[in-house]
Amino acid sequence: MAVGSSDHSHADVSDDGLSAATDGPDAVGPALRSPRVAIIGAGMSGIGMAAKLRLAGIETFRIYEKSDQLGGTWRANTYPGLTCDIPSRYYSFTFAPNPDWSRLYSPGPEIWRYLDGVARRFALHERISLGTEVSEARWLDGRWLLRTSRGDEAEYDFIVTAAGALVHPVKPEIPGLDSFAGAVFHSAEWDHSVPLRDRRIAVIGTGSTGVQLTRALAPVASRFELYQRTPQWILPLANRRYTRLTRWAYRHIPALNRFAYQAWQVQIERTLGRATVKPGLARWWLSAACRLHLRSVRDRSLRARFTPTYEPMCKRLVMSTSFYSQFKRPNVELVDAGIDRVEPRGILTRDGRLHELDVIVLATGFDAHAYMKPLELVGPDGLRLSQLWDGEPFGYRSVAIPGFPNAFTLFGPHSPIGNQSICTVSETQMNFALALIDMWRRGAVEAMWPTEEATERFNAELRAAAPHTIWASGCASWYIGKDGAPQLWPWTPERHREMLAEPLLEEWELTPPSAAV
Repeated sequence: MAVGSSDHSHADVSDDGLSAATDGPDAVGPALRSPRVAIIGAGMSGIGMAAKLRLAGIETFRIYEKSDQLGGTWRANTYPGLTCDIPSRYYSFTFAPNPDWSRLYSPGPEIWRYLDGVARRFALHERISLGTEVSEARWLDGRWLLRTSRGDEAEYDFIVTAAGALVHPVKPEIPGLDSFAGAVFHSAEWDHSVPLRDRRIAVIGTGSTGVQLTRALAPVASRFELYQRTPQWILPLANRRYTRLTRWAYRHIPALNRFAYQAWQVQIERTLGRATVKPGLARWWLSAACRLHLRSVRDRSLRARFTPTYEPMCKRLVMSTSFYSQFKRPNVELVDAGIDRVEPRGILTRDGRLHELDVIVLATGFDAHAYMKPLELVGPDGLRLSQLWDGEPFGYRSVAIPGFPNAFTLFGPHSPIGNQSICTVSETQMNFALALIDMWRRGAVEAMWPTEEATERFNAELRAAAPHTIWASGCASWYIGKDGAPQLWPWTPERHREMLAEPLLEEWELTPPSAAV
């Protein structure tokens, strides 16, 4: 029976058809307890966490996914030209390498198939409740009571949130947008029933998505217009295809996968990982590469319109070798006059020109500060997470929140988003959570949460380090919080691993099994 069946409220995990706990090969005797774990979200982090639980011998878990399919951002985003901007060998889990990547930077559908393959390898599909949104988790009598949006309930010992950072699409408030007679949709809500070939297409937005859409749609549209509010720096990285021989070698020599992962990790951490958080050779080299690439635009007037007024990497860096060349096509136009309004026939710009169109695509990004929404956590004293955060998410070392016992955040506030592979980040966070869950399994503790003092100390260090990052050099981006400071990890990726290498128990409130919370 599925979790949340209306026939059994307050259902225990064992009532959900989950097998009894099976201790892993490293289990220490029969006294090892079996924690009931709820994972919120079946994207990359959620799937990875479930796999890690199985590898640790923990079988009493369930994944809740509000959509009708797993995959997170790789399920939601299906637009033409979608490609990852982290090398695929490094954009994968260390415990589940993929020898069959087709390209250096793999297309979206291939990444979704990888995640689905990981879920199948670890038999996770049977543990995922699809189409089930968790609306509230309340700490009662030493356990988390989960309630779904349908009103169904289940109890757990631990909650792991893996809801992702770029989930809620942002749609611009353009006057008259609803009056457009053609098709209009956000890039994360792609309407595949709309024909694109030989159509007049407008893309609004020049971030990574807008650039990828330009490369994919400009060659097939009868007319293509890219609406730019702010120019972007573009790093030219070629996306080569792996040969049959290369794929054969990766398939038959597993050590190659490990070597490639480590090699890419070193390269990214020593370039982008350092360039974003401190001045030096890496920052100079990446900035020079962006500026030199911009020189490939021979038309001086067009080049000036493509030139940002801020430093490279202040906004999220865009990767492409063929974006600028699309504007050599006679059917492609950069529109930067500003949008006045949308009319049934198309977009009216502020210079008084009406651009007649068939399709408008909103490549306008996501609300990066809407962590966990609409999930509400309610702590032991009735403290609500929405009240604690008050619109400005924060936490302890990117993995936990003070006042909320036995709850861990994968890709929580201040995670290294802008200069690292999310697979590496989430694996580090998973290992940290598992170390504390293991204490519970051994009966050493019943409840745990970071202290307010340790959390405030960590956030004070964040605030002090933020001004030294490239993200604080003077641009408006989704990295910036309400206080005007970057909300990202302001140190190197290596420091994230070091900081989470093992729990500092003196920074945690630990309740023994005999005490109630």
